[in-house]
Amino acid sequence: MVKIEFLGPIEQESLEIEANSLKDVANFLQNIESINSWLDRCAVAVNSQMCNDLSKKLNSGDVVSILPPVCGG
Repeated sequence: MVKIEFLGPIEQESLEIEANSLKDVANFLQNIESINSWLDRCAVAVNSQMCNDLSKKLNSGDVVSILPPVCGG
């Protein structure tokens, strides 16, 4: 199982799914309407390492973090 966590203003509880790659995670999330609108604007980290390669292989126990754009001051 892979854990997906949503940070910042995305109001979604963490999920655990079976996924072999980030592409599997992206396909799964596109089917959730409340999350789908965020996907084009978010960065992704796997085990706290930024990643933009959908072919990135995932292992059981990996954590995928969905990071929305933020600004601060």
